[in-house]
Amino acid sequence: MGNTLDFQINGLRANIEGKEILKGLDLTIKNGEVHAIMGPNGTGKSTLASVLMGHPKYEVTGGSASIDGEDLFEMSVDERALAGLFLGMQYPSEIPGVTNSDFLRSAINARRGEGNEISLIKFIRQMEKKMKELEMNPEFAHRYLNEGFSGGEKKRNEILQMMMLEPRLVILDEIDSGLDIDALKIVAAGVNAMRDENRSFLIITHYQRLLNYIQPDYVHVMMQGRIVKSGGPELAERLENEGYDWIKEELGITDETVGDEVGQEA
Repeated sequence: MGNTLDFQINGLRANIEGKEILKGLDLTIKNGEVHAIMGPNGTGKSTLASVLMGHPKYEVTGGSASIDGEDLFEMSVDERALAGLFLGMQYPSEIPGVTNSDFLRSAINARRGEGNEISLIKFIRQMEKKMKELEMNPEFAHRYLNEGFSGGEKKRNEILQMMMLEPRLVILDEIDSGLDIDALKIVAAGVNAMRDENRSFLIITHYQRLLNYIQPDYVHVMMQGRIVKSGGPELAERLENEGYDWIKEELGITDETVGDEVGQEA
């Protein structure tokens, strides 16, 4: 597999418990691009992230998604990770009994393959360096994964995982929620440090403020389970100033949500 990324989503439809959430979504992400998806609550944004990573409660009912020409939905979750996908979750899980460092080293070695495992010394040096960049307490390396972490600490931990695993396509789902401005700047700096011509990002956010620090190449607006408008960074600025009503009026949309699944979907 080369470094060139070709990620295609065409006419994607998905539901949960028989209720359709994604309703024909199209998106193409190429090498080195940063795409931001914005939209009101309940429009399908977090569902998209979960579907792409293979969350079992969602059922794909139509359309396709591929990475480098390979069918994403024919891959298991671990195969998607091996192909280079990474999801920074909106609500990271707590896993008692598994330390941060054990989890990360196991994940790195799974990516590297048998016989190519990272040495303990090299791993420790890399982890300490990245934690320092994120201004994380070194003790967090030895704490159980996300257990007792604040919301902001969990988000930093997601970025630490991203920095250590070095994926090809990073999906960040509401990574800015619950962060104060100082933590937001640190998280954004971690993301920007990872930007290069061989790594792409799909950033899901409600707020333009994150995009003040991570400037996207493309901004997409999601309503009714699909992308209804795309543009550059100026689109996010207009949304910040004017909200979403002008898009609804322009497109004749009266209800931007995908239904009444409040609490399931951001």
